[in-house]
Amino acid sequence: MQRLFSWLTNAFPLWVGVCSVLALFFPEWFTWFRGPLIVWGLGIIMLGMGLTLTFEDFKGVLKLPKAGAIGVVCQFGIMPFLGWAIGKLLHLDEIDPMLAVGLILVACCPGGTASNVVAFLARANVALSVMMTVVSTLAAIVLTPLLTKWYAGTLVEVDAWGLCKSTIQVVLLPLTLGLLANQFLPKFSRAVKPFSPFVSVVAIVLIVASIIGAQREIILEAGWRLLAAPALLHVGGFGLGYLVARLFGLAEENSRTVSIEVGMQNSGLGAALAGKHFPATVAPVPCAISAVYHCLIGSLLVGFWRWRDGRG
Repeated sequence: MQRLFSWLTNAFPLWVGVCSVLALFFPEWFTWFRGPLIVWGLGIIMLGMGLTLTFEDFKGVLKLPKAGAIGVVCQFGIMPFLGWAIGKLLHLDEIDPMLAVGLILVACCPGGTASNVVAFLARANVALSVMMTVVSTLAAIVLTPLLTKWYAGTLVEVDAWGLCKSTIQVVLLPLTLGLLANQFLPKFSRAVKPFSPFVSVVAIVLIVASIIGAQREIILEAGWRLLAAPALLHVGGFGLGYLVARLFGLAEENSRTVSIEVGMQNSGLGAALAGKHFPATVAPVPCAISAVYHCLIGSLLVGFWRWRDGRG
């Protein structure tokens, strides 16, 4: 049973891609998962992530300070700027200013939890991946609202404090509960830990497919620009993350990790924040499309790196 759940979890990109396509043709299959359910779903994802952590894991930040610092700086330096620049380049605000806001918001989010799975499959540094995900997630409590306000504030009014409070509620609280449960309720933690990654995958897939199903008209009408923008964002994140890591002399496995962490955003968090703070708009749409792209690009990179390792 555990092997089955592990296989289902590792096939995460497949489920996201298939359900996203289905949502375009059969939106009613997924649109029931909306509103508070999206927030609760994200909370479950963060709780599952917390269950994988211990207080000892945070000491890992001190073991690879250079790699961790490069990754976090790239995460909150390169990605928000890319989101803003791509929105300007493709004139997303001419279609709807909220599309540009949604792209900026997801670009300002921390690394996604799926990055840890991709790091494992890509033969990268999994410990570093987990550490960077945790650090960027904690940093996001302050940086995501501030950077969104900075880059998107000229397009619409952004409530940075409201975003901050929401990030604390859907990220910090469940993450802390999971960490405490893992530390002080080890029997409970061991019982649920084998299944929590798969539950997180289900939650992410439902969030993404629900948003795509609810906004299928704008996705089909907006055309290539809406589809190209998140693709460029993630290609840039993966590529620049790897390049910067190599320029600073990081080892191959650590450079792969930085690339994956920078390129894979927590699109579920972006979608939840967009839905709560920009309701009845198309802001969540780039976040949902982003989730599809970063999984697919990450999977292609896994195949490429494993192929290259095999040749060596």
